[in-house]
Amino acid sequence: MSKELLTKIESLETPMVEALGEMISYPAISPLDGGEGEFHKAQYLLKKIKELGFEDVKVYASSDPQAAGGERPNIIVRFPGRSGRRLWIVAHTDVVPEGERSLWETDPFKAVVKDGRIYGRGVNDNGQEVIASLYGLFAIKELGLTPEYEVCLAFVADEEVGSTHGIKYLIKKGLFDKDDLVVVPDMGTEEADFIEIAEKSICWMEFTVEGKQVHASLPNLGVNACRAANGFAASLDEALHAAFPETDKLFDPAESTFEPTRRRANVANINTVPGVEVFCFDCRVLPTVPLEDVKKVVEAEIKKAQEKYGVKITYRFPQYEEAPEPTAADAPVVTELLAAVKKVFPKVAPKVGGVGGGTCGAYFRRAGIPAVVWGQESDCAHMPNEYTKIEHLLNEAKVFALMMLGR
Repeated sequence: MSKELLTKIESLETPMVEALGEMISYPAISPLDGGEGEFHKAQYLLKKIKELGFEDVKVYASSDPQAAGGERPNIIVRFPGRSGRRLWIVAHTDVVPEGERSLWETDPFKAVVKDGRIYGRGVNDNGQEVIASLYGLFAIKELGLTPEYEVCLAFVADEEVGSTHGIKYLIKKGLFDKDDLVVVPDMGTEEADFIEIAEKSICWMEFTVEGKQVHASLPNLGVNACRAANGFAASLDEALHAAFPETDKLFDPAESTFEPTRRRANVANINTVPGVEVFCFDCRVLPTVPLEDVKKVVEAEIKKAQEKYGVKITYRFPQYEEAPEPTAADAPVVTELLAAVKKVFPKVAPKVGGVGGGTCGAYFRRAGIPAVVWGQESDCAHMPNEYTKIEHLLNEAKVFALMMLGR
């Protein structure tokens, strides 16, 4: 039966590629990043789901006046199985902005199929998994097979900016149970050889340095916020790395990371000393390090910088998430996924471990629901010329379908 199922999925290559290409033509960028949200993409998906013959479909919409349609839709597709236990496959529909358009060789929101790849913003993160899970279940339905589990596909909103309108919203609705098997295919490797069961804490920090703006020919009359921000950022970088040198081989990289990232524009001209400077750090912290300890180091460095440069420094946390307990390496969802991966990739010996990147998996673990993160993906998420390999799309559909059938 497995061979027939895998052959069926291979026969669906053309409609899967077409569906993914059509879907990414609907930008689903958060209003927080200047977009309209997922409403239009969700409308496309609901039409496609209906065309594929699925009947048990429900939309859980979180209200958002800033988004198109005034809502952030989450789509749930259910399909009955032999047992009462549920298998969830959770993929997100939102995408990050395309960034600098000149770096793209194609229109980011018009799919291009070339040399076995599909190019476009969101094809890799996370459109590939939306289509793979949907068509994996469609193959089972078309063959008249009954899954071992009740299969629940969740196409969720808002993952890229914190999941307030997505997974967090659905968890509050009580959709999930601690006996559920949850797969979040939002991270993967080219070889499909890594299953993520743990994540680091996430601490995003935005600092505002306030000095006094003056003409650059008379810097003595002002306080240069740019110089203060530069010095403070460098000192904070060194202090954080020195304070938290611990390593954990479960993770790659094995240490906590503290990265200076975004810097907002200050003055528009060269000959003005800026009075305000805003910059950010992205910190991915080992679970053994309390974020409160990170905060203490930050506040100590702020005090030093304020005294040294004569500025005022304030900060906020766009994200502040303590890492939950890892999913057990022998949890049923891990063993079921391992079995399916080995059938599709007989020469692969998957490693089970942790990552620094945040996924929806952490929200499930925080709610006491074991979850795993897996996928076969090229490392190009959030990059210009983002792509997915058609081979990866088909392989993921095969793995998901085999998990649905059970062993």
